[in-house]
Amino acid sequence: MVAVQVAATNFIAVSKPLREALKSANLLKSLKLNTLISGEKGTGRHSLAKVMMPDVPIFHGDDPALFQLMANHSRCIVDRFEKIEHPPKFFQFVQKHGKHVVAIAEDGMDVSKNSFFSVRLTLPSLVDRPEDIPPLTEKFKKEVFSLFGEGEKGISDFEVDMERLDIRENAFSLRKSVVLQYLSSRIDEDEILAINEAFIGGRMESEEDLYRKMLYLYEVPLIRAGTKRYGSQLKMSKAFGLNRNTLKKKITEWRRYF
Repeated sequence: MVAVQVAATNFIAVSKPLREALKSANLLKSLKLNTLISGEKGTGRHSLAKVMMPDVPIFHGDDPALFQLMANHSRCIVDRFEKIEHPPKFFQFVQKHGKHVVAIAEDGMDVSKNSFFSVRLTLPSLVDRPEDIPPLTEKFKKEVFSLFGEGEKGISDFEVDMERLDIRENAFSLRKSVVLQYLSSRIDEDEILAINEAFIGGRMESEEDLYRKMLYLYEVPLIRAGTKRYGSQLKMSKAFGLNRNTLKKKITEWRRYF
């Protein structure tokens, strides 16, 4: 299935839940219905809100000047809605002044007993809609190539390892995974050494037995790569020039990373 995109927001909807949410958002563009969009961070809540209201300001629910900011706008998006200190006061303000609001909230906010929102849209996490992962990955690939000035010509030469993608924070961690994989495919030896130096340097004052503790930065990726390359500990120990028992000891020592 081809990804459905909105040019202004790049809202990607391949999975059924997001296609339905996108359809609802497009229908709501011309309707003055207060809407609540909820879900985890990185699920596309802001992009969907911009589909409904592409040219309106976004205010934050925890901004002390929220009412003053809204005063000069008949339509607006209110982010961090769950952080509004007095929701009833907010609802009264909106109704009294005839405002049209699209609110964005984190999962778990209880508004079931309130009739202020005519429409409620909940966006599921990426783990529940894996169909959206490949097109989002392609989108982030294009972003990173543009960011580093490579253009789209070389994108086909960069293959993302889909098994290594992190979706624990939905699109945020997915984008980070793509960027890190890109950098690891372009980074050279001196840059790796510089990164390790900066990482270790920030921990030298607070750590004891630092040399042994920091060995995992070399040994863990070496063992991981060896496992993929050789498949067995016997072959790996020969390639590494290590006694098999020594290798087993290393794997046991760093087992939390495997």
